[in-house]
Amino acid sequence: MRRTRMTTLLCVATLIAASTQGTVSASAMDGPGKSRPCVSSPPPRGGPAREVLRIAEQVKSELDLESVLLRVTKDGREVITTALGESMTGVPAEPGMHFRAGSVAIGYMGTVLLQLVEEGKVSLDDPVSRWLPGLPDADRITLRMLGSSTTGLADYVTDPGFLAALAAAPFRQWTPEELVGISTALPRWYEPGTNWSYSHANFVLLGAALEKITGTRLDVLLKRRIMGPLGLRDTRNSFTPDIQPPVLHVFTAERGLYEESTFRNPSWTTAPGAVVTTHICDLARSAQAIGSGELLSRSAFREQLDPGTVGLGGPTATCPATVCLVNTEAMHYGLAVLVLNGWIVQTPSFSGYAAVQAYLPGERLAIAVATTKGESTPNGNTAETITNGIAAALAPGHPVPFSEVPLARSSRPESRGKAQGTS
Repeated sequence: MRRTRMTTLLCVATLIAASTQGTVSASAMDGPGKSRPCVSSPPPRGGPAREVLRIAEQVKSELDLESVLLRVTKDGREVITTALGESMTGVPAEPGMHFRAGSVAIGYMGTVLLQLVEEGKVSLDDPVSRWLPGLPDADRITLRMLGSSTTGLADYVTDPGFLAALAAAPFRQWTPEELVGISTALPRWYEPGTNWSYSHANFVLLGAALEKITGTRLDVLLKRRIMGPLGLRDTRNSFTPDIQPPVLHVFTAERGLYEESTFRNPSWTTAPGAVVTTHICDLARSAQAIGSGELLSRSAFREQLDPGTVGLGGPTATCPATVCLVNTEAMHYGLAVLVLNGWIVQTPSFSGYAAVQAYLPGERLAIAVATTKGESTPNGNTAETITNGIAAALAPGHPVPFSEVPLARSSRPESRGKAQGTS
């Protein structure tokens, strides 16, 4: 697969240091082994923290958001942590409330895969037939293709039958076999490795492959290799719809009636063992760690930022432009991460939850935002709007181009119908 050099900013991501600005205090240091409550920082009187709060308050009002949780760190140190609005009527939102993090754990799986490559246990170009022999074309699909979403497998969340079943029974427990079976029964979008398209099936399969490679259940594997080393003590998998308290409650009108959707079953969103919940402080720490390649060597991190996807993509006779999206050096999908204008990003959004985890290596700036919807909130990931406002204020010249880039929306088929979303 053809390789293209990353921009200088990304290639030297782990080497760049930037001075701390604004009202950051040394006492707010975060890092591995640190265990402290996730609580609001003191009300800001001015500087970057006050501007971040102003942006969040404005967007919350304009989009009729029920709640906003956010945390921003610079050089690993707190700029602001806060919560606005309510979790439920009369119950104020708090930073320590837990919410579903969806695709954030996809980045964890990609990181684990690269760790295993560094340890000599696998090669990215190994065919998955070695571990998943029952998968159609398993001898032509590689681990790299799973992680970079270039297998050509259709995305089951675009299938009308799946969407109808999800809307009719939002508490149903889906199995990996059912989900992958939907994708493999659909026409392949393109030959493996020849194009790019987001498919949830790729990451369900990646989780299964990681379990087979290591002989370890995925939730245990991620805890040992990711959450444990990073000190993410409030980020955890659940095999049920349960969420550890305190819970950020969420509501949606996806089925036509504005209703609570907090405990809808998330089993369809990604691989079992990677269906995680978190709070906003862990999400900011996750943004910093994954976005800087903290758990990888420099060469492995460069691979994660461009595993060969740059230059891929584009419509074909069998794959429309809304599915097979062009990957450019500035805006592309890496190995289980999204790279947008220098930012390393995840954008989980489903069942009313919306969040963004974003890190700009050159500025050592981490942004974590989670939002819940009010009755008149528009469709889409509303956390993106807040994130871009913060990025414009704290990193001028480095917007996160969510609204301009179809690639950023590839895993959010929300607009295609009710009861749709992404992990």
